Amino acid sequence: MARPTLVLLPGLLNTRRVFEHQISALSDVADVVVPELWHHDSVGAMAEAALALAPGRFALGGFSMGGYVAFEMLRRAAERVERLALIDTQATPDAAEATARRRGLIEQTKIGRFHGVHRTLLPLIVHPSHLDDPAITQPILDMSLEIGAEGFVREQTAIIGRPDSRPLLVDIEVPTVVIVGRQDQTTPLGRSEEMAADISTSRLVVLEDCGHMTPLERPAEVTAALRRWLSA
Repeated sequence: MARPTLVLLPGLLNTRRVFEHQISALSDVADVVVPELWHHDSVGAMAEAALALAPGRFALGGFSMGGYVAFEMLRRAAERVERLALIDTQATPDAAEATARRRGLIEQTKIGRFHGVHRTLLPLIVHPSHLDDPAITQPILDMSLEIGAEGFVREQTAIIGRPDSRPLLVDIEVPTVVIVGRQDQTTPLGRSEEMAADISTSRLVVLEDCGHMTPLERPAEVTAALRRWLSA
């Protein structure tokens, strides 16, 4: 039997490094592919790039922004997706104030005020108990600098333009796991609970003492949840 391919989609200002633990620990059960989404400025273009890298059928996992892209891939090629993992993401579009905030960040970046993820932003995306752990925080800082200002603008533009994915949820019939940190401030627990309630084939996994960056904050637990899901 052929080994499954697992396509993992990173979040805003994330490279494959966000999934470093999962890539390594799941290498015995799946071939992992991580597209570089920051080269594109729409979820449609991101979805097409990821589909082009994937085999005919594959398992699909999306973290944060990657979840928005996963939903777009389902809109375009649902028959190719064998199972779905939604990690600290949401199906809802941004509220008006969130869109305005993103547009402001884009304008600041265009006038040269992008310096990656500043340490002062870390409390918004990781649990307070993890702020002094460089194994968690340093990759976040490094990835943002690797992607840079132009990649950041493209990704924010894509996020602003994403459609409402809530209508998709009731039609999802493949094995699905919804993973979220209990203290996620970026895509709060309630959003994951709503998705899990609407997907009849889903299992909700809530990780304690964890913020938004679950693949880095709780790497072993995320990997364990994905391993169970891959074998379901």
